[in-house]
Amino acid sequence: MAARAMNPVQSLSDAAPRPYWLDDPARPAPLPALVGDEHCDLLVVGGGYSGLWTALNAKERDRGRDVVLIESQEVGWAASGRNGGFCSSSLTHGWANGQSRWPEELTTLERLGRRNLDEFEAALTRHGVDCDFERTGEIDIATAPHQVQELREATDEVAALGLPDYEFLDRDALRAEVDSPTFLAGLWDRTGVAMLHPAKLAWGLKRACLDLGVRIYEQTPGTELSSRNAGVAVRTPYGRVFARHAALGTNAFPSLVKRLRPYITPVYDYALMTEPLSPEQLAAVGWKRRQGLGDAANHFHYFRITRDNRILWGGYDIVHHYGGGVRSEYDHHPATYQKLAEHFFRCFPQLEGVRFTHNWGGAIDTCSRFSAFFGTAHGGRVAYALGYTGLGVGASRFGADVMLDLLSGERTERTELEMVRSKPLPFPPEPVRSVGIGITQWSMTRADENGGRRNLWLKAMDKVGMGFDS
Repeated sequence: MAARAMNPVQSLSDAAPRPYWLDDPARPAPLPALVGDEHCDLLVVGGGYSGLWTALNAKERDRGRDVVLIESQEVGWAASGRNGGFCSSSLTHGWANGQSRWPEELTTLERLGRRNLDEFEAALTRHGVDCDFERTGEIDIATAPHQVQELREATDEVAALGLPDYEFLDRDALRAEVDSPTFLAGLWDRTGVAMLHPAKLAWGLKRACLDLGVRIYEQTPGTELSSRNAGVAVRTPYGRVFARHAALGTNAFPSLVKRLRPYITPVYDYALMTEPLSPEQLAAVGWKRRQGLGDAANHFHYFRITRDNRILWGGYDIVHHYGGGVRSEYDHHPATYQKLAEHFFRCFPQLEGVRFTHNWGGAIDTCSRFSAFFGTAHGGRVAYALGYTGLGVGASRFGADVMLDLLSGERTERTELEMVRSKPLPFPPEPVRSVGIGITQWSMTRADENGGRRNLWLKAMDKVGMGFDS
């Protein structure tokens, strides 16, 4: 008698409810909190990628600049330690979103994005940051017939735009790279995306900052921002920081500049991590070139293979909570874990019997144009970058340079971009916000089910430049 197939729910029975990346004995010990007053040239608020790159790049620009970074918990504990580890050159949440919003700047934005990824990689080498960085590229995958035609059209469009290193893969060519019965075609960006270990990146940047003299205080949330004399002051639970300038990298968390809060709504994304695959299981899947993968649906999955041959499988659900907010109880969503496990084995039936070791979630700083926006406050003494909408691993380094440019007051190629000089549409207040997001999610699901056809609601949102994504 044949063995009974495992129920996908069984594959989750031993999964630890914590991020795989952070579950590492090499995790650095936390640094002490700030007690008393500090003074510095530049205060960085937030110990994720935005804050870490800002502190590091500030010291590289001027080794004599006195830099302090404060973090509410531990460096890398939030989105920077929970994401999928896709490090894209795109500054615009993909070239298609950039084409729809800044068509006249797209060539420049793509060039700057590729340069940023090159400089990102060079900085890792320069500072000895080992974060499993692999420049493998990423394949967008068609799993429905209408998506095949969309990818063919996209191939022609990127060629017309002169974007480098894109290749269309038909069904056989794609399955020769990674084998799944659900794969129909793919568009491979060969060099514009790297895979990495998110937490190791955050920890490596933390060490590099400390090596350059940045003073980092953990367990130190910034609670209030005010102007003071020729600078600013940020209050913390046990002290204050007085600085000439401040850079805010708080992203999904409520901004210390309150007028920015309507531009962001936190949404929650979830992921699973498998146990390491055996040689036989690896052979059944292929994946020898270790590209990042993502399907082309509105409700999409993203998946990649780690250095120790596990598969991360995430995405699909986009969970928004009424009123927004970032809370620890939102970090887990068992119904989504079950759905993701079912989808995983539908994609890779040859991996029947594989178990998941970790499941987790985290908040994404979603804005209505899907890509970061920038600006200053308090008379130019405070800069901010936020709204990366799930594609900030690489773009946050570019955002750090934008913030430093803005604080310096100099005009650069970055600060002259329309993308940098403009803002997205703010989200409406509750209850309109949640109602609108609910209608949008329903409409996106319907589009996936109806050959990609967008209903009147989505067409209206497209027309006004308002969107919702992760």
